[in-house]
Amino acid sequence: MKRDLQDLTPKEIVLELDRYIVGQLKAKKAVAIALRNRTRRQQLSDELRDEVAPKNIIMIGPTGVGKTEIARRLSKLTGAPFIKVEATKYTEVGYVGRDVESMVRDLVSVAVSMVKTEMQEEVKEEAELRTEDILLDLLLPGVGKSRSADKQAPTGEQGKQEPPLLAPHPADSDMDDPSIEERESRTREKFREKLRAGKLDDKEVEIQVTKNTSPAIEIFSGTGFEEMDLNLGNLSGLFGGKKKKKRTTVERAREIILQEEMEKLVDADQLSELARRRAEQMGIIFIDEIDKIASKESRSGGDVSREGVQRDILPIVEGSTVTTKHGMVDTSHILFIAAGAFHTSKPSDLIPELQGRFPLRVELEALEADDFLRILTQPKNALIRQYTELLATEGVTLDWHEEALRRLAEIAASVNSKTENIGARRLHTILELLLEDISFNAPDLSGQTIPITAEYVEERLGEVVQDQDLSRYIL
Repeated sequence: MKRDLQDLTPKEIVLELDRYIVGQLKAKKAVAIALRNRTRRQQLSDELRDEVAPKNIIMIGPTGVGKTEIARRLSKLTGAPFIKVEATKYTEVGYVGRDVESMVRDLVSVAVSMVKTEMQEEVKEEAELRTEDILLDLLLPGVGKSRSADKQAPTGEQGKQEPPLLAPHPADSDMDDPSIEERESRTREKFREKLRAGKLDDKEVEIQVTKNTSPAIEIFSGTGFEEMDLNLGNLSGLFGGKKKKKRTTVERAREIILQEEMEKLVDADQLSELARRRAEQMGIIFIDEIDKIASKESRSGGDVSREGVQRDILPIVEGSTVTTKHGMVDTSHILFIAAGAFHTSKPSDLIPELQGRFPLRVELEALEADDFLRILTQPKNALIRQYTELLATEGVTLDWHEEALRRLAEIAASVNSKTENIGARRLHTILELLLEDISFNAPDLSGQTIPITAEYVEERLGEVVQDQDLSRYIL
């Protein structure tokens, strides 16, 4: 569950990460302190607040040790705008690829979605009342008509309101008769009670929904125009009406109308302003695979593009103004967390200016057999639990023996040491091979309990592990 950053202490952040990620305490602490500093900065005076720059982080470590997982969990944990991007998908100016400024635009889009959800929650109660009135107008045409009726009542081709299906008698239109008004009010309230109780959910009504009639225009262009925003809303009349009639159940109509009413109640200008400010002050961008754009002097060819990407990223990390469809965004106080395995390169291969913008460097440790055992069993989403629950859907119960789990951890550590070290991802490969036959035959094994013993592990994996040539291709 997401929580506001101001409610999370560094210890709580580390504890939350511990629930999903084994070890890597240094990286967790560095990230927790960086996040806490975001809220500390907000409490400073205006003059000093602008001077406090975020301490960007580079996480260094082999693949599969938890770098990306830390980022993924942070996005679910915090209430701050957060995006994860791959450095390899960007190319420098003049090459075909994504503009590096698009990462800021993506961050603003995330912030807009977050703020919009919060604002809609604030107006939801009023929107629900409006939705009820609109539905009652559709169910009881002409009876105690509400102010909302004109918005949703079906309209003819000339924009005139169509007569209700049950037109009131001329005599009934005399609203000076209190008995008629009172009777209609009672009828409406009875239907309101039925509507709230869900007794009318299966009834069909005809509503008008917003129809996207603007033509689809796709722009292929270079830097600066990639996120070009064309507002064709005012031209929609050239391509057809904005509304279309749709016949649906009351239950579905309630969802559609509620969404439209919440949209109407949300102030678009205020939404853009709040989202832009939140992205600027609390936004976090995680740049993965940053080692792939590091270059050495001895290399050639694609290095021109690699170093170009670094130089394009540099002003964004330093602090620059990026144009988005929601306004200008200053990146000076956005927190950047970068990560890379740095197998064939090292952080010093990045251009010096970019290195200086990532003052904190955290090295993540390679995983050993004990770490693999903990990964299998301890996290909230432990792999053993995942496979057990998956097969339980077929009525198959897996009985894991402790010796089997330890043997699996030893195999993962052994294979990683003899072949390419892919960290915890090796466990996925090993478990898939181990449970291949059981998964394939699971529908025929329903109701059975299958013990996973150390002997079963050896039977399934022993030969592959011993044959290094074979394990290189299979594991």
